[in-house]
Amino acid sequence: MLGVVKTFFFNKPKRGKPAAILPSQKSNLPDLAPEKNVLVWFGHSSYILQVDGKKILVDPVFSGAASPLSFTTKSFAGSDVYAVADMPEIDFLIITHDHYDHMDHKTLVALEPKVGKVITSLGVGEHLELWGYPNKKIVEKNWHETIELGGGFRINTTPARHFSGRTFKRNQSLWQSFVLTTPTKRLFLGGDSGYDTHFAEIGAQFGPFDLAILECGQYNVHWRYIHMVPHEVVAAAQDLKARWLLPVHWGKFALSLHDWDEPINTVTEIAAQQAMPTVTPMIGQLLELDDIKPLKRWWEGID
Repeated sequence: MLGVVKTFFFNKPKRGKPAAILPSQKSNLPDLAPEKNVLVWFGHSSYILQVDGKKILVDPVFSGAASPLSFTTKSFAGSDVYAVADMPEIDFLIITHDHYDHMDHKTLVALEPKVGKVITSLGVGEHLELWGYPNKKIVEKNWHETIELGGGFRINTTPARHFSGRTFKRNQSLWQSFVLTTPTKRLFLGGDSGYDTHFAEIGAQFGPFDLAILECGQYNVHWRYIHMVPHEVVAAAQDLKARWLLPVHWGKFALSLHDWDEPINTVTEIAAQQAMPTVTPMIGQLLELDDIKPLKRWWEGID
């Protein structure tokens, strides 16, 4: 552990953060036509889905930092184009696990009045109750469970290879991935996970998926079992039988020792070599889920 700490603090990459302000787009989310099926990525692992008339927000972090200390682990310039005030009323808020870059206290406290129901991993609800969420809003589940949401919406809780913890005491709550089935779509919401056989098992049971949303950044040889390296991201999408791969967990925070754009450059290169269709929206860009197409490599040319 001392070696890891020394490496992390004294071997920072020269391009760990972008030198320029990141480009972005912004839409009026509350005024989106209800019949539109879209996804908007907010950087890192935060995104909102509007699909078949429901709004589903995943792992929102809008406070500007992925840390209990706001002056550390700050978001990249230009990546905070959206705030809680820009969010519509949320039917389902999904929290994959309790790490600071996925579960942000400031954001979640401000969001509570807009949230209809929270779906999360076993034990994570304790944080939410302490932050003012009524118990009746919270659904906590173990792996391999089913949540019927009505109207053709269903969530199946599925495994992930990761860990949890917000202080020095780890694994007091669960981490997981989710299969979201709607009247017209089947989506894999990956959370954080190292590579293992669970992706193929999920693909065999629930696939094929219209879209698999998988982490692609913040990897390192020291924690290769809890985060995927780029070739594993593509392998996981193939295991899941995904028609399209959306790489996330990059573009907002520097949580590892690679260049800020290394994950997306490497994943898209490997995906192209293996004919895995990959979509890369800009932060805030509307991704049309009914007609997914390859998008511009917007990060190129940014040092």
